[in-house]
Amino acid sequence: MINFIFMLTHADRTLDNALDYVDDLSDSGLHYIGFKDVGATPERQRAIARAARDAGFETMLEVVSTTREDEVNSVQAALAAGVDWILGGTQPDAVLPLLVGAPVKYCPFPGRVSGHPSVLEGTIDEIAASARELTSREGVYGLDLLAYRHASADIEHLTRAVVDASSGPVIAAGSVVRDDQIRTLSQAGAWGFTIGSAIVEGLFPGAPDVKAQVRHVLEVAATT
Repeated sequence: MINFIFMLTHADRTLDNALDYVDDLSDSGLHYIGFKDVGATPERQRAIARAARDAGFETMLEVVSTTREDEVNSVQAALAAGVDWILGGTQPDAVLPLLVGAPVKYCPFPGRVSGHPSVLEGTIDEIAASARELTSREGVYGLDLLAYRHASADIEHLTRAVVDASSGPVIAAGSVVRDDQIRTLSQAGAWGFTIGSAIVEGLFPGAPDVKAQVRHVLEVAATT
């Protein structure tokens, strides 16, 4: 089984109506729910995190800001919001000192990540080496791998290499739009995966209903 995180996002931005989805999904069987730093003010991040916790979800905020200053600000906002996990980001040297003593699981991006929406660059060996180095650091819990955001790599090979190199769980983030991609990630050993835009756009069975799509994805995840 692989874990599914539903992201309240589209095109790497938190949805303006993200809060509208939270209560409706509370009885869907979903355990993990997430959102991004881009598209939500610190006040909205706190509101989303509070509503998600009240509905019984474990919460994740993914950092997709592209500057060091913005990433630091986003992590500080995530800590203030009280999320359970902080995913993404490319500035662990700046972030890790902020997390000392904080009850949060930090999973940065391995490899070279650029742009917004974020893309992954580099060879599989380079990305695996990055994964190994990052998860050797105190305070790094796991990794947020942009597996399907790599332009040319064999995704199963890439994911397996990162899983094998990492000492923590690997979450595959971004551009999952089909059931077979979920199965590929599971076979490669990923701990979890995120979907946001594809469900918002109604690309999974059960569309246009979001809850029906979430339940379908959960069924696929449970049977891989």
